Amino acid sequence: MSNPDSNFRFAPPDTRAALVIAHPGHELKVFGWLEVAQPRVFVLTDGSGRSGRSRLSSTTRILKQAGARPGSIYGRLTDSAGYAAILNQEFDLFIELAKELTEAFVNEQINFVAGDALEGYNPMHDVCRLVTNAAVTLARQARGHDIPNFEFSLISPPDVRLEPPPANEIWFRLDETALARKISMAQGYTELAGEVMETLGRTSVEAFSVERLHLSDPAEDARRFDAEPPFYEHYGEKQVAAGHYTRLLRYNEHLAPLAGALRRHTEAALQ
Repeated sequence: MSNPDSNFRFAPPDTRAALVIAHPGHELKVFGWLEVAQPRVFVLTDGSGRSGRSRLSSTTRILKQAGARPGSIYGRLTDSAGYAAILNQEFDLFIELAKELTEAFVNEQINFVAGDALEGYNPMHDVCRLVTNAAVTLARQARGHDIPNFEFSLISPPDVRLEPPPANEIWFRLDETALARKISMAQGYTELAGEVMETLGRTSVEAFSVERLHLSDPAEDARRFDAEPPFYEHYGEKQVAAGHYTRLLRYNEHLAPLAGALRRHTEAALQ
């Protein structure tokens, strides 16, 4: 079984964890943690992308294997609907998701949250982090105590360093059996087979034996793209030029205003 290696006390007896991800399949990044924490799992979209084919059923199979359970928000949006809402600045949709997530955290007495990091790679990943941060802030007030809010990278290469983890991180080191289960689950995820094979081809299998979660820092996230636009803007320009999309999603025009709307909602609710 996976073993947590951290100076943060992760698993007191009454731990009730939640995992919040933008797309089905992200749970594979922290499959070892998933098996140990057995969290309630909230998924914002169905992962259909441009293909229009949901990959939610594959994630449902993985959750069952790990002993985790779907949350009340589970494939709520198609990717196309999510992107359209961002482009059209339909902030109420995401505020309602934050409110529903807050209610779930409170009602289910969640006291540990992990989810996608804000990295500028995919807009929905970043929206997931913004919604999660708002929900955790409001759930903390409602429950009257701290709720650790951790995140994990979806794009950084796995880390196999042997040094002790920083104070604000949790590192999970998977033994051979747990690692084999993780690799098996990833290889069996049909809709992500190409990505899994590509990743395994350029990275050693042993690299996936370390899973890193670090505390979310909303203040740092707010400054992240001050100097350089996110990757998805550059990628989006190519997709628009190729005719796959007709409108370009930009951080300053779309994500930053959404972050502001969620922040105002949170501040008003805290008063």
